[in-house]
Amino acid sequence: MATAEPEVILNPSKSEEENSEETSQEIVSPECYIKHPLQNRLYNHIQLSSNLMSGCDYSLFKDDIEPMWEDERNKKGGRWLITLNKQQRKLDLDRFWLETMLCLIGEAFDDYSDDVCGAVVNIRTKGDKIAVWTTDYENKDAITHIGRVYKERLGIPMKMTIGYQSHADTATKSGSTTKNKFVV
Repeated sequence: MATAEPEVILNPSKSEEENSEETSQEIVSPECYIKHPLQNRLYNHIQLSSNLMSGCDYSLFKDDIEPMWEDERNKKGGRWLITLNKQQRKLDLDRFWLETMLCLIGEAFDDYSDDVCGAVVNIRTKGDKIAVWTTDYENKDAITHIGRVYKERLGIPMKMTIGYQSHADTATKSGSTTKNKFVV
């Protein structure tokens, strides 16, 4: 991250010569050395998802992408879905959601980070869901790479699987579940 040069504040009531003598004792504007409260500390100020009321959704999406299937970048996409039971809210929900956000912010998906649109956590009475949304469900290489990295970052055991669903299938499902296009 680039840093800005400190702003030198000169005394306008003094002559140029007097000001040039003072440049060895430059006064630096506080904005140049006081970090913005969210810079590098956003993680510490995030509302934990387990504190949200049932029925609430919490999302983090790239600039100009809405957290809805109809958004142009999401239309042909899908999601890696993690479903948590009620007991996992205390054990895993906050850890999984915070790690999900770090994956997005840190572009943890290597060359396929551009294929990630955002993530959503849904807080529900029956059980919670966390999903990483991608832009194109037909890009098998991107989808499977993102799924493998995501599963690894969450620390989900190899014997457990997570599934990927296209938004089109989810929107037109006839039952309570959607068929997975991919699993890792």
